[in-house]
Amino acid sequence: MSRPVCAIIGPGEGLGQALAKKFANQGYDIALISRSSEGSALALRAVKLVGTDVRHFYADAQSPSTIEKAIANVISEMGEVEVLIYNVRGEFTACEPLEMSYEQLSEVYNVEVVGAFAAAKSVLPKMIKNSKGSIFFSSATAAYRGSNTYPLYAIGKFGLRAMSQSLTKAYGKNGIHIVHVRLDCDLDVPYMKDAYGSQYDSENLANPDDVAESYWLTHLQPKSAWSNEIELRPYTEDWTY
Repeated sequence: MSRPVCAIIGPGEGLGQALAKKFANQGYDIALISRSSEGSALALRAVKLVGTDVRHFYADAQSPSTIEKAIANVISEMGEVEVLIYNVRGEFTACEPLEMSYEQLSEVYNVEVVGAFAAAKSVLPKMIKNSKGSIFFSSATAAYRGSNTYPLYAIGKFGLRAMSQSLTKAYGKNGIHIVHVRLDCDLDVPYMKDAYGSQYDSENLANPDDVAESYWLTHLQPKSAWSNEIELRPYTEDWTY
């Protein structure tokens, strides 16, 4: 029998790689969707070590048609998608609200909302037909509050959360588990280690493998007790919401 397919849009070196490895270890074939195979190289390598099928497909989160095409290719070459993870983040640009440009607003909306919707729209009809499937949207505390210093990021994540809730209310009754995952923390990835410098302490950051474990456990939840929004943080985190 063929293995189920997990498609990950945004399989970078941190959480994306961890998610790919986790679902591969649980018996899933993995479709990695990004702008370049170089950006997915670590995830590709990690899944190949597990020994399940892993393939890279091109798409640009700014272009919904490329996402639709990529997922169509995944379904054609690997089979129907049982788990979809949209793990894409817009630019984390500091500015005051009046400094935002129309172009920046359009870009963040396209990445955070339109791209996520294109991904979900590409798999939902078959998930609904099969009465099963999980869709995860990786998000952040910015989805819950505005910001005077990072308004673009907040606006994008607000939109993502609203879309996730809307899809859940519409299609949860069809057996589709749609989850908005709020990461209220920094991830323990090389970039953050460099950013913290001498202040780096792994206890204050979330381990990507542990975060991926939480995605997996949420995927396993029984239908009578679903979480449609979850928040994750290390035990040392000072809550920011």
